[in-house]
Amino acid sequence: MGSHRRLAPSGFDRGASVAGFAVCVMSAAVAALGALPAAAAPRDDAQAEVDRLFAQAEKATEAFNKADERADSLRGQVSTAQDEIARQQERINTMRDALGSLAGAQYRSGGLGPSLALLFSDDPEEYLDKAAALDRITAHEAGELKDLQLALRDLAQKREEATGKIAELERSRKAVAQHKRTVERKLAKARQLLNSLPDAVRDAYDRASRSTRSDMPDPGGAHPSSARAAAAVAAARSALGRPYVWGANGPVGFDCSGLMQWSYAQAGVGLPRTSQAQRYAGQQVPLSQAQPGDLITYRSDASHIAMYMGNGQVIHAPYPGAPVRYDPVGMMPISSVTRV
Repeated sequence: MGSHRRLAPSGFDRGASVAGFAVCVMSAAVAALGALPAAAAPRDDAQAEVDRLFAQAEKATEAFNKADERADSLRGQVSTAQDEIARQQERINTMRDALGSLAGAQYRSGGLGPSLALLFSDDPEEYLDKAAALDRITAHEAGELKDLQLALRDLAQKREEATGKIAELERSRKAVAQHKRTVERKLAKARQLLNSLPDAVRDAYDRASRSTRSDMPDPGGAHPSSARAAAAVAAARSALGRPYVWGANGPVGFDCSGLMQWSYAQAGVGLPRTSQAQRYAGQQVPLSQAQPGDLITYRSDASHIAMYMGNGQVIHAPYPGAPVRYDPVGMMPISSVTRV
């Protein structure tokens, strides 16, 4: 793929409408026109700008994934809170009905004082038994009233918490929309810049971006560190050739972190959604000790991620127009290696 230093991968259009943006081969395309050094300089500048836009778009995509993951979590929390509120309200209604029935019975029998009731009772012993029971009922009523007060207080707290979560969910939705607009704006700029280049350069982009690079490289005797890593490696290989789709985590299309999450899910392992979080999903190891299945994060902000396959190769979802494929592990600056 040339120097993945410039891959700045992940431009991200859900419709994959940016097919043909193979940043990694810009250098080859420009080299093809290298007979005119004076003309090459502006194209080098254009290449650097496209690389920068792809890198910014990928960073925005990971921010989109994070906000979207948070929104999903909040939706679940809001739903749970609303269910708890409904159950608590039903309990309070039942308590109120019981207390109301007890108060009505006491009111209806309250016209006769206890002494006169004993005097006119046909069975004084039975009356005394009932009076003792009434004392116990009164004590029970007091306890029920206290329980009702506590339940009402708990209900008010649950409603306040739910209101806060709903407000946070709305903020998260707005963040998702904002990051989506940022991604699309960066990709539109990259598309406009690429369209301004000579046909030969654009054709070179198109040819390279459609290359699957799916031939399995020699693993060089390397073996996965565990059974789950082996299963994740097999899953990642099965995704070779599938399209890059920003914000997607399979099985039809993937962005970079989506591919890692999906691959390890096939091994029964749950990974976080973003590359920044995935870098901390296991043990950090030196690159010299990398084994198939390890996660390789790139750039200082960990905005791109791939899976090590052995013999200096990784599988990853590069950017729009370039399908899931193999590339050299050193395609861009490495920030960490994580063993899940």
